[in-house]
Amino acid sequence: MSQLRATKPGLLVCVAICVFIFLYLRNPTPEEPEEEPTYPAVVECGFYPDELCSALFEGKEVAPQIAKFCKNPHGSEILAHLHRPGNCSRISQELHFITRPLSAEEGTFPLAYIITIHKELAMFVQLLRAIYVPQNVYCIHVDEKAPKKYKTAVQSLVNCFENIFISSTREKMAYTGFRRLQADINCMKDLVHSKFQWNHVINLCGQDFPIKTNREIIHYIRSKWNDKNITPGVIQPPNIKSKTSQSHPEFTPEEDIYVPPNERFKDEPPHNLTIYFGSAYYVLTRKFVEFVLTDTRAKDMLRWSKDIHGPERHYWVTLNRLKDAPGSTPNTGWEGNVRAIKWKNKEGTVHDGCKGHYVQDACVYGPGDLPWIIQSPSLFANQFDSTEPLVVSCLERWHRLKVLGQAEVPVEPHWHFKRESHFNVKLNR
Repeated sequence: MSQLRATKPGLLVCVAICVFIFLYLRNPTPEEPEEEPTYPAVVECGFYPDELCSALFEGKEVAPQIAKFCKNPHGSEILAHLHRPGNCSRISQELHFITRPLSAEEGTFPLAYIITIHKELAMFVQLLRAIYVPQNVYCIHVDEKAPKKYKTAVQSLVNCFENIFISSTREKMAYTGFRRLQADINCMKDLVHSKFQWNHVINLCGQDFPIKTNREIIHYIRSKWNDKNITPGVIQPPNIKSKTSQSHPEFTPEEDIYVPPNERFKDEPPHNLTIYFGSAYYVLTRKFVEFVLTDTRAKDMLRWSKDIHGPERHYWVTLNRLKDAPGSTPNTGWEGNVRAIKWKNKEGTVHDGCKGHYVQDACVYGPGDLPWIIQSPSLFANQFDSTEPLVVSCLERWHRLKVLGQAEVPVEPHWHFKRESHFNVKLNR
């Protein structure tokens, strides 16, 4: 598979210019304040974003500095496609959706996705088209409190695909806590009763993005977790004291840190269940989903979960540790490469620091994080937002090249992202 193009001489010139500007602004000469810096009024960004993305993936030191100047986000273009009247064929082609199974193996192993969203419409489209293939099925939970215009745009897109639908029951503020858990349950009910066949279900939020291709995800499930659920988590040590409260959500690293959400639960867990603490993200078998929706213990635990903090961190992992649950993994811990997240307290050990910025101790990725992301063994990365649009633009182009490189069918022209034209950026003096 061909990689992104290597940087051109013009980009190297741009690098030198940006270094000079950066050093001058950091270290002005106090002895000669009357002298004006000499630098051009324009930064050459080259063929955007391919040349810059290539430099970022290769880890070129000055590439993140250039990225600060060269920004031409795709969000407005994506939104224009959604809001412009036209037929569904045009929409799927102009937004570069893949319209056929890319291999026989993938065609016979359909996956289901649950995606909870409430903002960042353009990023949602980028996520959806990255994971979309026609043999999979997708349930979208749009937050009930999302703006009407947002809901309408999502509905317009969904209407163009038979295998994408919006959850029949929607929750308010469903991005954390019990409502987040209930949103997943709502989609599971719809998925089980849909006409589409699927083997496993994966849950995502709008700030996620895939690192692995659909084919690689299937290989991972089949090779390491055949007919098993992936719910990273551990039993809560009784001697650990609570560090959270009902008014402060916890964002604990999903590795070897144990922070129970309640010093003691309001009521004892039903059926004398041993409560585990783990990830809100999972990969579950269809039989396990059916178990969750019908088993008395699962239903009683769901009711009990209304009165605890962060139930989405307890529910899935606890039920998956039951020995008689379909596909259960009672003896696992944090195993399962579901999400790549840079936690602040892991800086210097697991990762080399956040190149974007931290929110609630989790890194919102910047351009300088791209080499770390693509080297991760995880299936997906979190978290991204529209303050760093170049990160998702580069990642989705890298991901699409990998997807098409693995295809065993002729590649349609519209599956490729078009290369942007050469442009320059004026600097503010």
